[in-house]
Amino acid sequence: MITLTQLEYIVAVDTYRHFGQAAESCFITQPTLSMQVKKLEEDLEIIIFDRSKHPLLPTDVGQRIIDQARIVLKQSEEINNIVKDHKNQVSGLIRIGIIPTMAPYILPAFIGNYKKKYPNIIIKVYEQTTDNIINLLHKDLIDVGILATPLREEKINEKPVFYEEMLIYTNPSHPLHKQAEITPKDIATPDLWLLSDGHCFRDQVINLCSYAGGSDSQLPFQFEAGSLETLMNIVDREGGITLIPELAKEGMSEKRLANVRAFTSIKPLREVSLVYSRHFAKHKLINLLWREMRDSFPVELQNGERGTAVDLR
Repeated sequence: MITLTQLEYIVAVDTYRHFGQAAESCFITQPTLSMQVKKLEEDLEIIIFDRSKHPLLPTDVGQRIIDQARIVLKQSEEINNIVKDHKNQVSGLIRIGIIPTMAPYILPAFIGNYKKKYPNIIIKVYEQTTDNIINLLHKDLIDVGILATPLREEKINEKPVFYEEMLIYTNPSHPLHKQAEITPKDIATPDLWLLSDGHCFRDQVINLCSYAGGSDSQLPFQFEAGSLETLMNIVDREGGITLIPELAKEGMSEKRLANVRAFTSIKPLREVSLVYSRHFAKHKLINLLWREMRDSFPVELQNGERGTAVDLR
């Protein structure tokens, strides 16, 4: 007879691809975990993990069983959530992944109020790139991501929260600083500073202006930053331009605000959403988080019709 504990063990082994680390995550000894996995394989008369591979890999049939095990474990968790809802209890653990270009501007606006309203919710936040967040969601190592969409990712639900405008940040000496009409083609120049690979805002900037870069760069040195604040500091000192999301203006000095420009031919928007697995069981926590985020930002940002959403991929 298959037990939920055995399913937890094979999911842990698949997540870490290592028996020792999986056992540690389950707070048991490695021999105990190995014995339970072996017993499950014997009862099912199949091999779940190919132990000859390094790192450890599931067999084809093993992967199908593991995928179903994740669904079963999610559904079993839903029983506890039904009981909590019946008792009007708001509690539990929620693990949130958020991308670096959103964390400094979005997280402080809502996370404190969310915790004050629901003190029995345990919140853990991880700052990761979009690809890492998707991977962590698939492995059930986080519950929800806050990132740019649409992802068009299989097995992932997207719940849009708001839409922020993509703006230009210029050095005062740059021609765009005084230019009356600005189109996406105007930023496809060799003096555009970009975030490093892996940041979805970089991909949206490239999609917006179809910029491919090149050896004729007019920048003083080659550099791809990991944060928008770093890019703005470099623009201030070294010249050039970069793009920033609308919420980055919050708390800006008047001197910096004077360097922010908007496109006149189009209003490009970044769609910000909560994303989570389609088998996610903590629906109440997700809905409360979504509502708190919506209430924390201006109503006009919730209107996706005020501009044109820029594709992420």
